[in-house]
Amino acid sequence: MPILQNDPHIATGVALKRLPLRKAAVLFIAVVCLCLCGLLYLQLEQSRRHDLAVAEVASSNLTRAMAQQAEDTFMKADLVLTSLVDWIQADGYGPPQRPRLQKTFAQRVQALSQLHGILLFDQKGQWIVTSFADLPRGRGVADREYFMYHQQNVSSVAHIGPAIRSRENGEWIIPVSKRINDKNGHFQGVLLAGIKMSYFDQFFKSFSLDDNGSMFLGLTDGTLLARRPFVEAQIGSSLANGEIFQTLLPNAPSGNATFRSVVDGTVRLYGYRQLDAYPLVVSAASSRDSILKGWYDTAFRSSVIVALVVLGIGLFGWVFVRQVRLGEQVEADLRKAKEALKLIATHDSLTGLANRRLFEQALDIEFGRGIRQSSSLSLIMLDIDYFKRYNDAYGHVAGDHCLAQVARAVKSCCHRKADLAVRYGGEEFAVLLPDTDIHGAMVIAEHIRRAVMAKNISHSGSPNGFVTVSLGCYSFVPTRLDSTEVFIGRADAALYQAKHSGRNRSAVLSIDGGVEELMRSDR
Repeated sequence: MPILQNDPHIATGVALKRLPLRKAAVLFIAVVCLCLCGLLYLQLEQSRRHDLAVAEVASSNLTRAMAQQAEDTFMKADLVLTSLVDWIQADGYGPPQRPRLQKTFAQRVQALSQLHGILLFDQKGQWIVTSFADLPRGRGVADREYFMYHQQNVSSVAHIGPAIRSRENGEWIIPVSKRINDKNGHFQGVLLAGIKMSYFDQFFKSFSLDDNGSMFLGLTDGTLLARRPFVEAQIGSSLANGEIFQTLLPNAPSGNATFRSVVDGTVRLYGYRQLDAYPLVVSAASSRDSILKGWYDTAFRSSVIVALVVLGIGLFGWVFVRQVRLGEQVEADLRKAKEALKLIATHDSLTGLANRRLFEQALDIEFGRGIRQSSSLSLIMLDIDYFKRYNDAYGHVAGDHCLAQVARAVKSCCHRKADLAVRYGGEEFAVLLPDTDIHGAMVIAEHIRRAVMAKNISHSGSPNGFVTVSLGCYSFVPTRLDSTEVFIGRADAALYQAKHSGRNRSAVLSIDGGVEELMRSDR
């Protein structure tokens, strides 16, 4: 019924308004925290990329300087060898020429600080002339890589071989050698200029690198010639399986890349460059941890600050949401209390049926609706037969129990939501039936009478031996000239006639041409 639904709708509306507030608060707090974390991530990522980009530029400049220095170093040695080879091939290196060659070799070594020495070997690998004062003695250099290379290759181009230890004084050198031919082009020996490993070591140390940084000079086949930091066991080892030689150099002669070193396992940013004039590769690398050291510090501080802010927002949000939940709980309790009060105000506490107050409200509503829609409205008034005798015989507690059982029987016969069962007062009940004519009302009245009889409630003061009820029915189509009081009075008159006619029966009061006629049913 409309009047019964107003308050629940209002309460539901309040709940629906409150629910989005809590969700919106949680969503807002989550969005704010995510935005802070997102901004921190974007700022840190941009800063990290900037630091790496600066490091890449520095690495490229460093490898360019290294490549230029290495190319100049080897080119000077190459020019010295070229001039001396032309002289030796023209004049030979017989005993008359050797003193002059030795003096010239010594002068060239003194003029170029990177040179360890200049040595001339015959076709068997024996020392003929050197830049040193004393001619070394021993088994020669026929087993050296550079000597065997020139034996097998007629090219006059300078050859740069793997780093070796000098057999003259044990110093590490990088051999730059050229083939010497006779006038017929036959192999006559090798002229070698040894470049000091220490020269590159000093050159590498002139650059500022972190403790985990590295620099190296190698052949294009991956053979390591010189490295910073200097580790003697690594000289001559192969880097051919490294990222630079396997992946980068085949695609570009110079560039930058970050990867893990195959030598010591450290992750570094490498800049590399292949020389144009010689089969050499230089590389300079800074460890990623060193490049990003400042970034790590900034990231830690920024993360701590943002974490504290997020924690503060989270605590505030928790308190806020908790308060919202408490408010919801209070409102829910108030709604329950209101519903309980409403139930107390509109329903009978003993039987659970609607009370007289709710009956009057519902009757006013249905009366007005019947006028507007010209629909029938019926009312059944019923009373427990000989109820005073029942109380006298069994007591008021049993009487209350009897009332409750009769109420359940009445309510069980009201199947529609619009039907309203009422405890009208004392042992008297009423049933309001909207949209129901007199025949329908009579059917329901009989159902109620039989349902009470079916309870088989013992009643020694009744002629039947069990509790029965008498019912009066009245039905009409209300008009604006009618009143609820007259409507109730006619139903009550029908009940009076049913009780007067012997009880345990349903009576109908009808109006036909202004004359009231009593209809009885005693089935």
